[in-house]
Amino acid sequence: MSVRRADTKWAAFMIIRFLQSLKQRVENKEISGATIRNYVKPIRLFCEMNEIIVPWKKIMRGLPKSRNYANDRAPTIEEIKKITDYPDRRIKPIVYLMASSGIRLGAWEYLKWRHIIPIVSQRRSQDFGL
Repeated sequence: MSVRRADTKWAAFMIIRFLQSLKQRVENKEISGATIRNYVKPIRLFCEMNEIIVPWKKIMRGLPKSRNYANDRAPTIEEIKKITDYPDRRIKPIVYLMASSGIRLGAWEYLKWRHIIPIVSQRRSQDFGL
């Protein structure tokens, strides 16, 4: 089953039109430039599976450039020490948990007390009769 030439031109036109609307969303800062590539992947796979010939090199050149890294980084040991030197003792467990597990600020909204399981060592379990 071969796809006609007119159908491939129409498909390429519709893909370009869709990607232009996504580029507009990037300019409006609704999405990032890297997100557009996630939209392209399934469309490209669909076209390949259905043998629809689309000039992907030309289309991909028109997409905005994207960064392959985030703006965040792991804190240094000196930064962790500086934060934990703060006199409020509630800060230390929070900072140590975030630094050791890698959770971010948004994860605190989903944590519940039932998620905390005490770690009981052999010596302490004998003291408590466990």
